Amino acid sequence: MLDLRSETAPARQGTATPGEHNPFAIQQVAVLGAGTMGRGIVASLASAGLDVLWLDNERASLVAGLEMLEQLWSQQVAKARITQAQAHACLQRVQAVDGYAALADADLVIEAVYENLALKQDIFRLLDAHLKPGAILASNTSALDIDAIATVTNRPQQVLGLHFFSPAHVMKLLEIVRGEHTLAAVIDAAQALGQRLGKVAVVAGNCPGFIGNRMLAGYAAEARKMLLEGALPHQVDAALEQFGFAMGPFRMYDVVGIDLEWRARTLAGKGNESPLVQVDNALCERGRLGQKRAAGYYTYAPGSRRGEHDPQVDALVRQVSQDLGYRRRRIGTDEILERCLLALVNEGAKILEEGIAANGADIDQVWLNGYGFPAQVGGPMTWAQGQGAAQILASLERLRERFGEHWRPAPLIQRWAAEGESRGSVGDTSRAL
Repeated sequence: MLDLRSETAPARQGTATPGEHNPFAIQQVAVLGAGTMGRGIVASLASAGLDVLWLDNERASLVAGLEMLEQLWSQQVAKARITQAQAHACLQRVQAVDGYAALADADLVIEAVYENLALKQDIFRLLDAHLKPGAILASNTSALDIDAIATVTNRPQQVLGLHFFSPAHVMKLLEIVRGEHTLAAVIDAAQALGQRLGKVAVVAGNCPGFIGNRMLAGYAAEARKMLLEGALPHQVDAALEQFGFAMGPFRMYDVVGIDLEWRARTLAGKGNESPLVQVDNALCERGRLGQKRAAGYYTYAPGSRRGEHDPQVDALVRQVSQDLGYRRRRIGTDEILERCLLALVNEGAKILEEGIAANGADIDQVWLNGYGFPAQVGGPMTWAQGQGAAQILASLERLRERFGEHWRPAPLIQRWAAEGESRGSVGDTSRAL
């Protein structure tokens, strides 16, 4: 049987020789952006003992960011996680600066501004002009083309993605995104940084969404389709949470902010017309942006982070569905699980075929550490392995007949099933492509 979890793609870049001196050792880091992501990244770096230069065009954002860091480390002192001296040392490692010239000697800069390719390209042009020749330039983008960012610089071999997950000082996952020209030594330096930060670092190839968010797109699309077809947000979430997810997709969107994708679509001037996002759009237009506004897909009591079922949202979902011409039907737990899980597995198989992930185990690590996939299940590719090749293929073919060509099984899954049949077993996990 072809093992989706241990399947290994051909390496696109070599790795540095073990023990070889890496010319890209990272000691001083600069961070651009003092929003939520920038603050978490700075906290993670300083807590690991790294000196951090912090730049944002809005001085007030930097001041607020420094206040947040002071509160964060004070809370850790109060919980006896660190000492007062350690908290003071962390704060002293962070230096707010007021221009690109102040970043000249940084070994690494991490850009953490909002998701707009043109803006990021402008920033990378400036970074390339101001930083020393040996500096690494990284973007915290969650989905944008790393090569399109790298191409505006004179050092594409030193450009990569460092996709932290929010909150960056808490979440364990770090996707290291390899561009077409990124040197192996730069990837090695990023992996060493991830280890120093205590992250689970997974190297991903460059494509829209990389590993995690590329798979999330299909998973979330199925959840949104089921809202239009007959399910309600709390029903979808309950099914996935009973399976073992830390939270279902609609609770997740409440936590990260429903408006993030809405604003990104608005800025890009496309996507807001899709039927799949009309519930999100309607919520945002009503000011229901998620947990931060105490109302999103759920409502939140003052001071509570636990969302409560809101019948008004059910009514809104039904109205949007009706306006779009859907004839609603009952959707049960089994269908919710099948469609969401198989969307992950099928996309994961495509990611393996394209060499975006080195192996299925890396895909599992991304979903275990970044998206709350149940640890007891072992990750989406391990789950698929346990289901067996014939069942996965048959389920995808059935969904394809019912819902359309986007359910066409990945060729890797077809080969996995064929090999399992030819060997008379689906239990052998030793083989790879």
